[in-house]
Amino acid sequence: MKKIFSILAISITLIAFSANAFAGSTPTKAPAASAAITGKVLDYQSGETLAGVAVSVEGTDLKVYTDLDGNFSIEGLVPGTYNLVLSMISYKSSLVENLELQANEKEEIDIKLDNIR
Repeated sequence: MKKIFSILAISITLIAFSANAFAGSTPTKAPAASAAITGKVLDYQSGETLAGVAVSVEGTDLKVYTDLDGNFSIEGLVPGTYNLVLSMISYKSSLVENLELQANEKEEIDIKLDNIR
């Protein structure tokens, strides 16, 4: 009898937990308007794409790296004005200032980095 009571108590606890976890007890909010920045990073001299360039949004913790084709994408930004900082070993850091993003906009930019001589 004690074993059945223990199993029953565990079952009720699990059912209550799963009901709370999947019931969505917090109200869902409509998605806020967002914006994105996408682009490609190229070598200033040769025009070749650069992989592994760090692209940071100034004043935030957001940082992405370019892929093997030099492409990057930063999504989920609140509409506003942003600065990007680009850096890579053997290249001069670059600052792209005052990118104005509107709601539901995807800004596309190409950036050229100059190597350190």
